[in-house]
Amino acid sequence: MEHPTFNLTLPVAIGADHAGFEYKEEVISYLEAKGLQVKDYGTHSKDSVDYPDYAHPVSTAVERGLAAFGILICGSANGVAITANKHQGIRAAICWGEELARLARSHNNANVLCIPARFVDTAVANQMVDVFISTVFEGGRHQDRVRKMVCL
Repeated sequence: MEHPTFNLTLPVAIGADHAGFEYKEEVISYLEAKGLQVKDYGTHSKDSVDYPDYAHPVSTAVERGLAAFGILICGSANGVAITANKHQGIRAAICWGEELARLARSHNNANVLCIPARFVDTAVANQMVDVFISTVFEGGRHQDRVRKMVCL
């Protein structure tokens, strides 16, 4: 059984630290050119900042249903992914290529895409965003696994 993709009538929540700032700006422009709304949670410069200050608000917006999905960007994507995954309703996936973005959606029902700015170029980042948006969660055996992810 196929499951719907994201509710794109809601904005995409996006955040980054200083290492991901330029990529965030690029991805925002890319999403807006596609006609999507974006809620930018910062950072708004290349000045050094702490990634949890941006990962938590993005994750909260996704968790509360205020955003279609989230995008987080930092140098390695590890910090933002670890932070985002502290939220019970978040399944944040580090992706550095289209196939990983596809699998994160189709098998893990990921709702936050984490991009490692120091390891991919902006063209790949935008391609991953497209794949992440358009890939449908397969459900079935994967749904059983996703249910087991939540800590009780």
